[in-house]
Amino acid sequence: MSVLHPSDPAAAADTRKRIFAIVGASSGNLVEWFDFYIYSFCAIYFAPMFFPSSNPTTQLANSAAIFAVGFFMRPIGGWLFGRIADKHGRRTAMMISVLMMCGGSLMIACLPTYSSIGIAAPLLLLLARLFQGLSVGGEYGTSATYMSEVALEGRRGFFASFQYVTLIGGQLLAVLALVILQQLLTSEQLHAWGWRIPFVLGAMAALVALYLRKSLSETSTAETRKNKDAGTLAGLMKHKRAFLTVVGFTAGGSLIFYTFTTYMQKYLANTAGMSVKTASTVMTAALFVYMVVQPLFGILSDKIGRRTSMLWFGALATVATVPILHALKDVTSPYAAFGLVTLALFIVSFYTSISGLIKAEMFPAEVRALGVGLSYAVGNALFGGTAEYVALALKGMGSESTFYWYVSAMCAIAFIVAYKMRDPSKEGYLKDVPLEARQFTPDGAAVSR
Repeated sequence: MSVLHPSDPAAAADTRKRIFAIVGASSGNLVEWFDFYIYSFCAIYFAPMFFPSSNPTTQLANSAAIFAVGFFMRPIGGWLFGRIADKHGRRTAMMISVLMMCGGSLMIACLPTYSSIGIAAPLLLLLARLFQGLSVGGEYGTSATYMSEVALEGRRGFFASFQYVTLIGGQLLAVLALVILQQLLTSEQLHAWGWRIPFVLGAMAALVALYLRKSLSETSTAETRKNKDAGTLAGLMKHKRAFLTVVGFTAGGSLIFYTFTTYMQKYLANTAGMSVKTASTVMTAALFVYMVVQPLFGILSDKIGRRTSMLWFGALATVATVPILHALKDVTSPYAAFGLVTLALFIVSFYTSISGLIKAEMFPAEVRALGVGLSYAVGNALFGGTAEYVALALKGMGSESTFYWYVSAMCAIAFIVAYKMRDPSKEGYLKDVPLEARQFTPDGAAVSR
């Protein structure tokens, strides 16, 4: 097996192709998350159109329930698209995923309202969200697997970190799109038809991502796809320890991620007493910084190892979560709130920057997408998806600080899991064939030479 040297023209061409592959894969990831979260941000405008009620809270609760249903479709999406990616190729799975998200967004954009078709309107809205939940559930595992496999040896942490750059970027773009519409349209126009515009934009962007993904090279081999264990649960269960390990640190990682991202805006408003506008500004700024630093933490993981990054995450999150949340509870300055949230997100970055990569390194090629997607989706749905509900329930019971200790305890479990595992960046399955020694063949299959 000959190894390509960076100075070789073939190596330079191969590197350019890999960078394009990262861009193509991550662009689809950005679109997927934009489309998924724009629903939540626009719900205040379209809820009355689909859920007739004299109580605005009831309308929002109904739209939130449909949002949650989409969230809990993720494990099914993780299994379905993981199977497709392992049996039919990563590129195929990513194309189907983004096409499904496009269809869901376009469907929402064109849906008749309750006044036009009655109860069928919210039912069709539910159907569209089921498609989107299935799609985003499959997106994580397939894009994480693809980006990990296509990244260059020694720089995998850096390249793979762009998965969370685009994940966070999708949320920020969703907020930005709504802010722009609020400046251009009146409230009446937004309620009447303006809320449909972001869904149309999301569908159009998904078509662009589909075009980019269509031209991507495949990273799995025909031999791997024909393996009898490819994409099967039986094959995955041969790596039960890896599966449980991923679920273990995903539980803590997802929980603290959603605590300091999606829930934090409500926490600053409801607990710290900030205005909604101020809390939104603080979180937008903090999320932007969080997005920008992901590649830096990815580079750090390339130098210190994935296991060490996870140990730093688990240790710091266990020790710092309770003090940070207590400090935010009494914060009065938006600058202090920004600093505290950013500090917390820096700690979370030890995990999120390598989240997909460390999972991909723990599974062999024939069940890699399934292993990454399903294990993440299970941990994410059980702990990340319930973060806000648990926090608000404990607050309602007058025991809000219990939630702080709950997050800290789950991060302690992540630390223990990381402590007991071997470093996948040094001993994982992606070490089997150094990626510098792999080139893409003309038909798109990656082979070792």
